[in-house]
Amino acid sequence: MNKEITNIFFDLDHTLWDFDRNSELAFAKILEKNTIDIDLHVFLETYFPINFQYWKWYREERVTKAQLRYGRFKKTFDALKISVTDDIIDKLSEDYITHLPDHNFLFDGTIELLEYLKGKYKLHIITNGFEEVQMTKLKKSKIVSYFDTITTSEAAGVKKPNPRIFKVALQAAQATAEESMMIGDTYEADILGAERMNMKTICFNYHNLEMPDKQIVVDELLEIQNYL
Repeated sequence: MNKEITNIFFDLDHTLWDFDRNSELAFAKILEKNTIDIDLHVFLETYFPINFQYWKWYREERVTKAQLRYGRFKKTFDALKISVTDDIIDKLSEDYITHLPDHNFLFDGTIELLEYLKGKYKLHIITNGFEEVQMTKLKKSKIVSYFDTITTSEAAGVKKPNPRIFKVALQAAQATAEESMMIGDTYEADILGAERMNMKTICFNYHNLEMPDKQIVVDELLEIQNYL
């Protein structure tokens, strides 16, 4: 146990909750439901990088929630040269949000790690996801009870890496930055954002990116036990 740390903050998507796997299952359902005749993997190969870019713009306040939800579909279909109406895009967008939490696969080691940490530390969530969707994910995946506080970007009014969301989360947890650690997958949002607040960090390198030498990086969640 790290004696200096008393509070641990986790990101949710791509850190504990297996977003890509659950998202693929949701798309399989909604594309069939809306009779979109396209190979699922062809669709996803185009969609995932576009969605990644839109979330970056969303973090940077360059697009709104509505623009993200519409734009990622519109741009994907345009890239695939498939003509769909705005009504269909709006329907797919709504169906996706509805069905995304239908499947709730967690990354290997999630439950074991949370079991290991609970009792030793107070655990919390800081997520840029939408309030209603993130709460549903946490409940349906049966991990909500591990966390003392849950801070979403919608509730905070800003997104990681904005310092305000970390301040809101720390205040809710009644914790100081110096006694807190952030664990997440996105270097810019989770790691740099937390470090600017003087929080310690561990990067779950889901995206297999190059990291600074000084950065604590894990490729599997259970490796975190080596540091806490």
